[in-house]
Amino acid sequence: MRGVAEMPKKLVRHGNSRAIVIDKAILELLKIDDETELELTTDGRSLRITPSTDAAARAERLEAISNRIMEQYPDLFRRLAE
Repeated sequence: MRGVAEMPKKLVRHGNSRAIVIDKAILELLKIDDETELELTTDGRSLRITPSTDAAARAERLEAISNRIMEQYPDLFRRLAE
């Protein structure tokens, strides 16, 4: 993978929850601050944290692809809906 940085981390207690502390250098590199919404995704083996702006762009691309497929195969989706 491009630009991979390994930083061993352990969870810390935060009330009844657990938290991961992200170093200032990483926050600056990713342009994340206290107000940035983050999206957490998992494949069951790993955890990925991305700024929500990336998630919004991904959702827009997915919607465009979905619309294109729906336009190409309207009869198929109509039959599936029945």
